[in-house]
Amino acid sequence: MTQPPSPRLLDRLQSLLGPKGFSDDPEVMAPWLTDWRGKYHGRAAAMLSPASTEEVAAVVRLCAEEGAALVPQGGNSGMVGGATPDASGDQLLLSLRRLSRIRSIDETARLAVVEAGVILETFHHAALDRGLRFPLTLGGKGSATIGGLVSTNAGGTQVLRHGTMRALVAGIEAVLPDGSIFDGLAPLKKDNRGYDLKHLLCGAEGTLGIVTAACLRLVPAATARATVWIGLESPDMALTLLRRLDAALDRQLEGFEIIPHSCLDAVLRHIPQTRAPLAASHRWYALVELAGDGGEDLDAALEAQLGEALEAGLIADVVIAKNDAESEAFWRLRDSISEAERAEGPALQHDISVPVDAMPRFIAENPARLAAAFPGARALSFGHLGDGNVHHHVQPPADVDGKAWLATHGEDLSRLVYRHVIELGGSISAEHGIGQMKRDLLAELDSPARLAALRGVKAGLDPAGLFNPGKLID
Repeated sequence: MTQPPSPRLLDRLQSLLGPKGFSDDPEVMAPWLTDWRGKYHGRAAAMLSPASTEEVAAVVRLCAEEGAALVPQGGNSGMVGGATPDASGDQLLLSLRRLSRIRSIDETARLAVVEAGVILETFHHAALDRGLRFPLTLGGKGSATIGGLVSTNAGGTQVLRHGTMRALVAGIEAVLPDGSIFDGLAPLKKDNRGYDLKHLLCGAEGTLGIVTAACLRLVPAATARATVWIGLESPDMALTLLRRLDAALDRQLEGFEIIPHSCLDAVLRHIPQTRAPLAASHRWYALVELAGDGGEDLDAALEAQLGEALEAGLIADVVIAKNDAESEAFWRLRDSISEAERAEGPALQHDISVPVDAMPRFIAENPARLAAAFPGARALSFGHLGDGNVHHHVQPPADVDGKAWLATHGEDLSRLVYRHVIELGGSISAEHGIGQMKRDLLAELDSPARLAALRGVKAGLDPAGLFNPGKLID
């Protein structure tokens, strides 16, 4: 059991961190005590903002002496309440935002050592200045931090080619629950010393260690790009197209997103200065992007494949972006779906994954299951077909008080969605984590073997439960 921080502990933390690193002012803390979606609201005894790994370790040691709980936080842009303290006011919020140095970029090895508080977009620019690219991006790149991305094993739109954050992490530095520093930054290609701690910490949501820095893999900056917007009939046809492009274009294929017409329609109605790429409407769209180093003619390769797909009746219409501005306009349509949906009214969001070949089946079958159990409920799916991860959003019936309906039926509705996902061999969290939002559902629906292993790891590394209590596992 954790304990509320004593006045003595708070005084010691204030002395350690100074005025820039310690605050118990409610107004200063307020923006960081509510999650990005406004769903979870907490309180904290103080907000701690260490400026170095050594200060993080000193904070942890002091808190471990008294059994005070710490809630690590990066950019506070998570989707599952994983960085929000509880309502007791007994926890300490540990902000990593002052750990904001890019320690090194090795252009030859294509590696960078980056501290936890560095904003993803800032790192993108720093890599590009060296002719390199960090190949992970997402809608929240302007606020998401490297530490948060590592701790949630973030995904995004380029996973098809480059993998999730775990695949891009070559090393990790972290502070463990006893205050010791795990220095695993060395980018070893071979290391047979047992359990891979860096992979264990990646995706642990701050429950096992506090990530303070990461060694990240870079790739050459893409000097060639081809982006295409495609109209087609169904996710089944989209999957067939994906397989054809993947076989023909191999490593050039970087992104493959699917979007139903209802999502595009909402974006066009609610997001200023957007327009439909194609003259006619289609039931579904695919947004496909290729990237290369300039040594290949991406447009020609893509045009050849799309021509064959048109002749085969696999796609109905297509437009290739003529320049970067058009590419960005296509991606803006995709990235604005969540904003447009919020303007449409309340909805339940489900970040799920199933095997890629099973995704069209899930998209086709789940709305019918929902409608049978909850008449009038409307489901839509969009996102990363290429890696088997779609964002499956469910809206209440059109003629009801949406918030009240979701408050009444939301938990049972989500349980139905997640049971279907698990039936297909999938995961209830593809890229946003478990946090506090899905913790109880994970405990209810996941396999006993997985849950026992997760609890065993947590008990072994953090027996006092000091790190991010109430998140991920019970």
